[in-house]
Amino acid sequence: MKFFVFSLLLSLVCADNAPQQQNNQQTTTAASSSSSSSQEYSSEYGVLQFQNVGFEGHYYNVKKIDSSSNESCTCELNTGKPVDFSGAITPLDGELSVHIRGPVNLQKFGYWVADSYTAGETNGSWSRLAYYDSEDQTAENVTFLSNVGENITCLGKALDYIDSDGVSQATESTVLSNVTIQSGDEFVIMSNVSCGKSGFGKDCGVYRDGIPAFHGYYGTTKMFLFQFLAPQDDSDNKDVENYNMPAIWLLNAHIPRTAQYATNSNCSAWASGGGEFDIFEILNTTESTHFYSTIHDFQGTDDIYTGLANEGYIERVDSVMMGGVIFGSDGTATVFMSNETTFDETINNSDLSSWISTVESKEDEHIMSLSSVTSESSKSDGSTLRNSWLTAFLLGVMCIL
Repeated sequence: MKFFVFSLLLSLVCADNAPQQQNNQQTTTAASSSSSSSQEYSSEYGVLQFQNVGFEGHYYNVKKIDSSSNESCTCELNTGKPVDFSGAITPLDGELSVHIRGPVNLQKFGYWVADSYTAGETNGSWSRLAYYDSEDQTAENVTFLSNVGENITCLGKALDYIDSDGVSQATESTVLSNVTIQSGDEFVIMSNVSCGKSGFGKDCGVYRDGIPAFHGYYGTTKMFLFQFLAPQDDSDNKDVENYNMPAIWLLNAHIPRTAQYATNSNCSAWASGGGEFDIFEILNTTESTHFYSTIHDFQGTDDIYTGLANEGYIERVDSVMMGGVIFGSDGTATVFMSNETTFDETINNSDLSSWISTVESKEDEHIMSLSSVTSESSKSDGSTLRNSWLTAFLLGVMCIL
């Protein structure tokens, strides 16, 4: 395996009225590997790294949800009070929920935080704040949920507890068994810290009536690790949505509490740039053994649906896989797979560095740098989100083979 760096080299130039055509061109260049076709320039690596993650911008949280009837279901974004952010990892420095899509057998999960972390440093350590182990049924600061609740037209299915099988609705929080969820099935991991009363400005903001609402996992400097199997789906159920396309990703925790799969974009913070990070995702059945990583926000693009994808991939194998993502205070987001990964209560940076360097050393180092754009969405209109600062300077692509 190799080491891959996708460097978000940001340039901010005063160009209030930059042509939309120019921005579209730069978006295509920066995010072309998110398309559904096979990427001729993509290659296998053990580490995928985004650099310079975080920018100055904002998104809109949901202000009101009216789901009193299926026919009159409506939502309103609070465009008058945007959530402003800036700095490293933003907007992903906020609380995040963890999402799993089958076919996956999740064996272990953990979440760690640190005071600070710079990619490659060996001093310091991380503290574990959440942990799950399917074998001994340990579940610390985790709640298993899924979109298995009431189905309302504009909102889709509501979050609710799931049973130990990972798919059935439950009446209370239940620990996930050592099970494999199938293609198309999904579940969510939140903390075990309950939200207060729903309402704009409250601890969890506005959320859907009747759901078990929990906080996500916070922090600029945080790490999520996973041990899992992603077996090939050899069944005949090829009509299932996302057939044989396992994925592990993170969302702004506001999103699943209102509507993860809303038919009305005003029912979620997602379309306004609330933030999504795809850690390991199979994008199509043609590349069913290629895990890609993608950031979905407005950093460097106005096409949030495509996002900015790292142009390398990590191989999906038939055996147990271990790895995750490290969000550093230096603005790096490092995705990796390593058989040396552990889930100890304290992880030293020296060990973390060793895991990653061991993967890097297996093959030659490969570095690729792409230009990007810092973007700010228009605060005047919640339905039309566009860049007010648009320019990009192509710094070039450097490959060390």
